[in-house]
Formats: sequence, C-alpha cells, structure tokens
Amino acid sequence: MARMEHPGSDRAAQVGMELKKRGWRLAVAESCTGGLLGHRLTRIPGSSAYFLGGVIAYRNEIKARILNVREETLAQFGAISAEAAREMAEGVRHLFQADLALAITGVAGPDPEEGKPVGEIYIALASPDGTWTRRITGGLDREENQALAVEAALELLEGMLRGSFPPEDSWGNEGS
Repeated sequence: MARMEHPGSDRAAQVGMELKKRGWRLAVAESCTGGLLGHRLTRIPGSSAYFLGGVIAYRNEIKARILNVREETLAQFGAISAEAAREMAEGVRHLFQADLALAITGVAGPDPEEGKPVGEIYIALASPDGTWTRRITGGLDREENQALAVEAALELLEGMLRGSFPPEDSWGNEGS
C-alpha cells in the first residue's frame, strides 16, 4: 500500500502551525469548492487545535439561512460576488465564534452561472479587524478552478498571519 506524502510543506500545514501557535481558531464557508478547503485544512494531523468547522453552502437559501447572507445582497450582486463572499465569511465567523474565517464562492464550471463566466471566483477573509475580499480568475477546468480557489484562500490567510497583508492592491477591505 502506497503511503501518502506528509503534508508538512503544504501551505495548509504552514497556516495551521501559525494558527496553533497564536491560539486562533478558523472556520470556513465554501460554495464552488464543495469542502475542498476544509479537506485541505483537516488532512493535517492536529488540525482540531485550530479548525472549528465549516459550511458548504451551494444553494442561496443556505447562504441566507445559515450564513446570514442578506437577500438584498443575493438579489443585487448575486451569490458569485465579493459582497456575498464577504457576508459568507462574516456569517461563518459569527456562527462558529471563530477568530478568523475564510469564504469561497464562484463558478467552478463547466457552465456559467448568474451571468458570470466559468472561473470567476471570490474569496473573503473575516477577522476582528475587518473583512477582505478578492476576485480571482481561473480557467475552464472545474477541478483546476477549485484547487486554484483553495490555494488563493490559503495564500490570503498565510499573508495575514505573516503580516504581509493584504498581499496586493486588488484586496478590498471593509471594517466589521
């Protein structure tokens, strides 16, 4: 039986070590990634020290009812928007009483949604100091878009934890 390579050099492991060192707890809200972010975080041994849990919210009614994404936000901007990502992150942070929360929403593919093209993805990070969002663009492959979204979310969290935050001008900030 082949052994899986130890994820020690993985970005999720590095982020986990930083969260554990600080005693911070993380929650996630995912739409287009369907739990891949949670999986990447929890495959690390000892992740229960910092990972509280997550919500996979594919449908708008779940985003509204569980994550408190406002109906007005969904009607005006859609579920695939910076505004929805922001409210998802803030909602899951509140729901789990977490120090930090990540959210991902977008169009993984293969078909466009809400008039948005395949590969349009929004990521948000909510913290006590505010909430940051970013739009990224993937390609036409569903699995590649999901992997890209998770890696970008982990990169955002890693940058915040290392103090090099936000990593570039395309991150938007709105105080809580």
